[in-house]
Amino acid sequence: MIQACLNGRRTAQEHPQVPLTPRQLAADARLVRAAGASSVHLHPRDGQGRESLDPAVVSASVGAVRRACPGLEVSVSTGLWMYDGDAAARERAVAAWADAEHRPDLVSLNLGEPGFDRLARVLGTLGVGVEAGVWSVTDAVRLLDSPTAGACRRILVEMIELPTEQALAEADAVLHRLAEARLGVPVLLHGEDACAWPVLDHALALRLETRIGLEDTLTGPDGHAVEGNAALVRHAVARLARRTRTP
Repeated sequence: MIQACLNGRRTAQEHPQVPLTPRQLAADARLVRAAGASSVHLHPRDGQGRESLDPAVVSASVGAVRRACPGLEVSVSTGLWMYDGDAAARERAVAAWADAEHRPDLVSLNLGEPGFDRLARVLGTLGVGVEAGVWSVTDAVRLLDSPTAGACRRILVEMIELPTEQALAEADAVLHRLAEARLGVPVLLHGEDACAWPVLDHALALRLETRIGLEDTLTGPDGHAVEGNAALVRHAVARLARRTRTP
């Protein structure tokens, strides 16, 4: 499974094709699905372009993608930075999704942020799955100690702000710790910026789910700038196809 991470915290100044509005997200979702992605991850934005978990903002973005791409899995971020570290405010915002017309299929929820178990329980009552964001072995231990670990829909092993060699070593250490626990939860491995493509290749070699998109990198495997998310997904699909053909 290749997930397309459409925007993250990127701005139009960083790349002109970063999708921000519901209409832009829907159009990009069509393109990445045609390119081979089976899931999209997005950071909904309000009318001023700020990341938000307000139910109206989330519903507008998720609904636009659903109408454009029926059946496509939709994930959204719950990054605590949106609420300046206030876990209670984030929890209230997500709980208000109960009255939203459209809710995501699942959300990313980071173990390194306070309030993981409480928000996971709220999401469970809403029928929204959890992608547990694990950035380190310490996060993996936190997850395995969590009462909601086995109920997660996916574990995101995320190599953030690390040089390639360190990212690969840290990924293997995290994956080893998770494998020992035998949770039976799918694992998605991905990197960011300089390590994005090496980590993606490592995920493909290990037959793990992975992701790519403008949130994670603005360049293709050759280091050159890309047109947008669909181009990144096409590169990933081509790398997967070459690996599948190799005996």
